[in-house]
Amino acid sequence: MKKVIICTMALLLAFSAIACAAPAATTAPATEQPAAQTEAPAAAPREAELNIMMSFPQYMDQWETYCNQFEAKVLAEQNIKLTINLEMPSSDQYESVLQARLTGDDAPDLYTIHRNNLKVYNEAGNVADLSDQPFVAKLYENVRETVTVDGKVLAVPIESMAWGVLYNKAIFADCGLTPPKTLDDLKNIVTVLESKGYTPFMLAFQEQWVPQLMTALTLGDKVSGELTDWVDRMYADAGSYEEVREIFDVIDLIMQHGTDRAMEEGSQAGAADFANGKAAIFVQGTWAAGTVMETNPDFQLGVFALPINNDENCTRVNLSTSTTLAVHPSSKEMDLALAFANYVLDDQDSSALFQSCTFNPIATCHTYEAASWVNDASAYVANGRAYQDLVLPSAVTEEQGKLLQEYYVGSVTVDQFIARMDEVFKQANALN
Repeated sequence: MKKVIICTMALLLAFSAIACAAPAATTAPATEQPAAQTEAPAAAPREAELNIMMSFPQYMDQWETYCNQFEAKVLAEQNIKLTINLEMPSSDQYESVLQARLTGDDAPDLYTIHRNNLKVYNEAGNVADLSDQPFVAKLYENVRETVTVDGKVLAVPIESMAWGVLYNKAIFADCGLTPPKTLDDLKNIVTVLESKGYTPFMLAFQEQWVPQLMTALTLGDKVSGELTDWVDRMYADAGSYEEVREIFDVIDLIMQHGTDRAMEEGSQAGAADFANGKAAIFVQGTWAAGTVMETNPDFQLGVFALPINNDENCTRVNLSTSTTLAVHPSSKEMDLALAFANYVLDDQDSSALFQSCTFNPIATCHTYEAASWVNDASAYVANGRAYQDLVLPSAVTEEQGKLLQEYYVGSVTVDQFIARMDEVFKQANALN
């Protein structure tokens, strides 16, 4: 054991001597290894575009904001740099612009159409079936029915409402007036308003669709209250506008007791002037409420049903889904188009959009409280005083508006209006 220790000591001394004799070694720097990659480099986002056409330029700001939100959502969740081209032609030009795009092989990915035109657009192959999309389960049942054609959900409902005539509650209160139930009531209101220095009706007929609202309401009253088979007979070439001549009793009352220069006033300007007290009553739907309240936040806005005669059963509000959003079946970005359609009824973001546009709640995702004027119209519905929006050919509704413009300026008579409308309805029937 002792020998082993001695030998070991000798070896250690030998190594020590060698180390002392050797030149000093330069310490080589440690080679730094690259840090381990914890994440792969982010892939460049795919670029995509959606073209969307909508028919309510008064809500351009709200929808631009919503489109921007969707672009950000898609970039964050799918790494897609999406650009949405949002186009909003004026309301009176929208239909012709859309038709030109559809027939010119330049169809938008999504576009708004009136609920009444869904069947025609579907038959032409211009709308996709959305029945299996997630938003469908959120829709209130009566709203879902309005966008269902032949058992298929063909669009996202946007504007679903009960509407009639807008009126200034403050002016009515100042004059001791309440909403009319009959045409005689309305005539009395006109007399009282004028005696107090107020102009009864706001007229803004520059765009043909605005005077057309008078026929929408008066025909709805007459047909739902008395001539319940008139629309069916018109489609069978077995009816006539002569049967509804009575609508001109209230149309004449409105035109003869309204603001001046109606053909120079557009719908937006009319809504603003109405908000500023230029007239007490405006034949416009509740879709104008946004402009009215933005112009005058303190405005006391109300809604009443427009009487057509002295039968209270005919005094009703229109209950309808007007504007819907369809997806074109040939969209090159179908997944994104469908995603946007569903985003319109997004659980987190949809309520703020609909409320900012003063739209009615239409789905379970909408948690905001309806405006007071919405409740006014809903009271008629609750009392059974509403009718479903009449489904007329688009050519018929457009011609009604144009002829009422001509009637206002005195270039056509009631007889000429009736003859022309009978002719246009038959022409529309022949095309279908």
